Amino acid sequence: MDRDTDRYRLLTRRAAVLGGIKLAGLATLVGRLYYLQVVESARYTMLAEENRITLRLVAPSRGTIVDRFGTPLAQNQQNYRVVVVSERTRNIQDTLDKVSKIVPLTDGDRRRVMRELHRKRRFVPVTVRENLTWEQVATIEMNTLDIPGVAIEVGEIRHYPYADATAHILGYVGAVSEAELNGDPVLSLPGFRIGKAGMEKFHEKALRGTAGTSQLEVNAIGRVIRELSRDEGQPGREVQLTIDIGLQKFVQQRLSQEVSAAAVVMDVHTGGIYALCSHPSYDPNQFTMGINAELWEELLSNPATPLNNKAVAGQFPPGSTFKPVVALAALESGIVSRSHSVFCPGHMDLGDHRFHCWKKGGHGTVDVVGALRHSCDVFFYDVARRIGIDRIAEMANRFGMGVPTGLDLPHERGGLIPSVEWKKGALGKPWSPGESLIAAIGQGYVLSTPLQLALMTARLANGGFGVKPHLTKQIKNLMTEASSWPALGLKKENLDLVMRGMFEVTNAPNGTAYKSRITEPGFEMAGKTGSAQVRRITMAQRNAGLKKQEEMPWRDRDHALFISYAPVSAPRYACSVFVEHGGGGSTAAAPIARDILLETQKRDPGRAAVAEGVPPPVPPLDRTRG
Repeated sequence: MDRDTDRYRLLTRRAAVLGGIKLAGLATLVGRLYYLQVVESARYTMLAEENRITLRLVAPSRGTIVDRFGTPLAQNQQNYRVVVVSERTRNIQDTLDKVSKIVPLTDGDRRRVMRELHRKRRFVPVTVRENLTWEQVATIEMNTLDIPGVAIEVGEIRHYPYADATAHILGYVGAVSEAELNGDPVLSLPGFRIGKAGMEKFHEKALRGTAGTSQLEVNAIGRVIRELSRDEGQPGREVQLTIDIGLQKFVQQRLSQEVSAAAVVMDVHTGGIYALCSHPSYDPNQFTMGINAELWEELLSNPATPLNNKAVAGQFPPGSTFKPVVALAALESGIVSRSHSVFCPGHMDLGDHRFHCWKKGGHGTVDVVGALRHSCDVFFYDVARRIGIDRIAEMANRFGMGVPTGLDLPHERGGLIPSVEWKKGALGKPWSPGESLIAAIGQGYVLSTPLQLALMTARLANGGFGVKPHLTKQIKNLMTEASSWPALGLKKENLDLVMRGMFEVTNAPNGTAYKSRITEPGFEMAGKTGSAQVRRITMAQRNAGLKKQEEMPWRDRDHALFISYAPVSAPRYACSVFVEHGGGGSTAAAPIARDILLETQKRDPGRAAVAEGVPPPVPPLDRTRG
């Protein structure tokens, strides 16, 4: 009996232990279920939704670029592209063969399509060709039953309606490289393009806008079921330039008569650039979809360097266009008086070296105005010997030479204005007096860009104010043009004397550019010719007689330059023209500048009315020039 009782108690304890364990397990399970279903309910609901709903970025529409009057220079066009979905076609090669009968496909196109099809899931569309014509789109749409798996999609593509006329200003857009990824997720979108050069690159942040989002319902393998919602984001801002596209086209066409040339037209009071041209140019539309290797090599091998913006990055000796700055440096120094004159026999001797004037027989006795009118080298040799290179360099720097102007365009170069300290630091050699003479006529180490020459002219013509050149008129809600500039601290009588010399260059019968003067009353211009040697002339060559420029190979001819402003009665526009290996400034560059400045003034209704003796009309709001 006692044994049965003990056995019963033992079984009861074991049953109680097992029951307790089961109860504990059940309690744990209930607790866990409560935690998951109640406490963590929101979290797991979100995870479930994330498995069912995905967010994708939507590329923003790129902002447009317009000229000063609102004419589109860079805009977005519909881009029709044909895509293929591999799961909807039995034989992809057969499908591509059928597509190629409507849209030409290269072997490279086929390899790219096959490569992307192998990398992506079968239900993901792969682009076969972009930028289709409307006829190609219509033909594919009509034959969709015979070409299974093929469809038409619509996107955007950047378009430049004025092509080569604006290429060096606007630049172009291209695919994002790995080096350009900066954490912005929109840059990783397939086919997204950013500015690679010009204003497209300079204003990339404003033009890009902000990406939108698309909320999509997907299944377990990622196939899109439907779009639940869409936020288009913010399109890029409109950028308005100071450029007048009508004038820009005129200047580009005028330069096209030369092998290689550049020109700049700017407002002497605001610094706004109306035209900035470099010839030869290129078509930026060819870069939008990716330029082919053959055309790229052709552009690179062209000796006239069409990819180089000569107006802002071409550095050349300014030749005699540099003389107005030298004259001002001499006058402002107090060492050379306004009545200073020099006798020019055709050369000047310094030590055992003879420095020649461009005119073999010399100019006789000339003062400041006469030296500018005749472009007498000996006069400027004399003043350079008196004032030294550092005073010349200081004045040149004040006029925007030797340093980048700060133009709102990438890849500007600063030229070079030498000084005693510069040569010692750069070359480790002392400055020699003869180098001052060469620098005074814009040769030797002196280098400038056409933009710097236009800026120098503008600061002369506006009465000595430190105007700065710019291409951006305004970005909506972000920035507008500046309208006031600091004075350079020059004496008015000295400026007037130099400007008188420039007036006589084009308007005095014995001026170097008299044949290229503007004869229309009210439109007259003043200027300065320049020719820059590209090779050294030996004494033996000089004694044997120099060949005419047109008789020399193109590469051996002098560069031709001309700076000018108009109208002389109330200066408003400054212009610089550079013709690479053009020969002479008076024969090659001055006629171009005359045509440009005349066209510039005639495009301004205010100037045309003044020339005719009629009060100028009040300009409309969109023609405000700062």
